[in-house]
Amino acid sequence: MLGIHAAGAYAGFSPLLTAALMLAAGVILTGGLHLDGVADTCDAFFSYQDRKRRHEILGDPRIGAFGVLGLLVLVLLKFAVLYEWAAAHADSWGWVIIIPFLSRSAMAVYFVITEPAKETGIAHFFRSRLNSSVLAGWTAGCLGAAVVLCGRYTGTVMLPLALAAVIAGAVLLFRFWSRRHFGGVTGDLCGAFIEGMEVLLWITVLSLS
Repeated sequence: MLGIHAAGAYAGFSPLLTAALMLAAGVILTGGLHLDGVADTCDAFFSYQDRKRRHEILGDPRIGAFGVLGLLVLVLLKFAVLYEWAAAHADSWGWVIIIPFLSRSAMAVYFVITEPAKETGIAHFFRSRLNSSVLAGWTAGCLGAAVVLCGRYTGTVMLPLALAAVIAGAVLLFRFWSRRHFGGVTGDLCGAFIEGMEVLLWITVLSLS
């Protein structure tokens, strides 16, 4: 994404085209895996079925109406924030690196502090093979260092504090929500969390920049 930003600035691309290319790059680099998590999560949650049926929907490769709507809303929001950034703050290229890093680090914290929703799947596979305490320690340290670097990068204290508060609040709220409705964490929920977290962080940066 940083390469696309640099190429767009060199070629004189419009903010509209830059935002579209950056959005497409994110989809390609992740193989659409996180967006698949968004679609599956929306289909499962808005089915209003019991927990067992929701898990079955998460594992269904087909996409339903709520999954399509969820993807449309997410993609529109992500495109909008990237466009706003490209139009008004394109010189602040560091955010193209910082925000994806923060969102994935926040997901790691959510993953570590939330028990797996079932005894199969990606979440259970990794939880059974990872040292949770080590991962939590390293992730918390990296998040703290990233927030401090944000302060040095922006020359302000308010924005790093706001980012830290947004991350902490999102992790705790999503943990509560996923435990209540799914019984814990799954791979699809992790993907949905990353995508939603990125949008929240972009909105925070744009609001306070």
